[in-house]
Amino acid sequence: MIIDLPSTSTSALNRRLVDLRETGGAVALGRVLTLVICTGDEEAEEAIAAANDASREHPCRVLVVARGSRRGANRLDGQIRVGGDAGASEVVVARLYGELARHGDAVVVPLLLPDAPVVAWWPGEPPAVPAEDPIGAMAQRRITDSGAARRPLKALQALAAGHAPGDTDLAWSRVTLWRGLLAAALDQPPHDPVRSAVVTGAEDSPSADLLAGWLGLALGCPVTRVRSEPGSGIVGVRLERGSGDVELVRPEGATALLTAPGQPERQVSLPPRSVRDCLAEELRRLDPDEVYGDVLTQGLRALARPRRAAEAGGSSREDARRRLAGHRAAERETAAAVRGAEPQDAPAEPGPTDDSEVVAGAGAGEPVGSELVPDDGGASAA
Repeated sequence: MIIDLPSTSTSALNRRLVDLRETGGAVALGRVLTLVICTGDEEAEEAIAAANDASREHPCRVLVVARGSRRGANRLDGQIRVGGDAGASEVVVARLYGELARHGDAVVVPLLLPDAPVVAWWPGEPPAVPAEDPIGAMAQRRITDSGAARRPLKALQALAAGHAPGDTDLAWSRVTLWRGLLAAALDQPPHDPVRSAVVTGAEDSPSADLLAGWLGLALGCPVTRVRSEPGSGIVGVRLERGSGDVELVRPEGATALLTAPGQPERQVSLPPRSVRDCLAEELRRLDPDEVYGDVLTQGLRALARPRRAAEAGGSSREDARRRLAGHRAAERETAAAVRGAEPQDAPAEPGPTDDSEVVAGAGAGEPVGSELVPDDGGASAA
């Protein structure tokens, strides 16, 4: 259910929420936090959809501060969404126009849930110092997305300069699966120390930078950041050891190849993470993410950035594509052989028809008549 309240006030929005709760029970009371989304008017719907999905894991009140044009008279257009249009949350959209667009914090305060944590999220261009933003100052957690900024790496550098406990970034959440797979690979023998590492990723990918910074801090080794074409995301990671390299390469799609010494090359699931998944992960904790803070403020400083990938020996996407295609072709051949080996439409209890048939109780491979029946499970017929 969507209720529009044009040219309204925060008091009217609050009264309407109370009316909905008392008359129809449309708004449940089990909210664990208030999520404040700071966005532009045009980008609000995509952010609301992600918040609705994440709210099924974290029931909350979602306050959307959608800043519109600052020209013209001050106006607050309100909207309340409950039920199927709000996931497991209640959504209050406040579209601000005129000079009011500069004072989103004044609109947010009367609508906050009492005695509940506040989380602020900027799905688009982040503020340079989230903790000093008027809305960020009232939040325990501040979520940005440097990957959605016009200049992602510049945004990441600004966030590093103005970092405060409680800050986090969805670019960091996008590397969670990469971190888990690499850590699991290093848990397997041999347990040689990693001498150096190479991270290949798009030149405009803050996630690749954060992954490289994390490896440098966690392993205490030099890490080279190799740039690939823009928009390619993270391509691969190579950990160089004396006993052999560990390499994780994702050429495309949701499948990656993991290579480790003494083990066969494996295909692993490594899909790109959605905004909903990343947001839900960040809402699971309300305490400061100290690992992200260390990576942002310390790990990024030590990265070496060669100009061309070929000079640093980065992971080859084309080579990984060929290897992945070979794995898939081998899987198809194996599946076809298995299907061919299975008897098709065989009768439940076949009986002999002449002297050349296999008699009941005869062992496979024993001569019957003048022929030898092969013991190959029927594969010879394929």
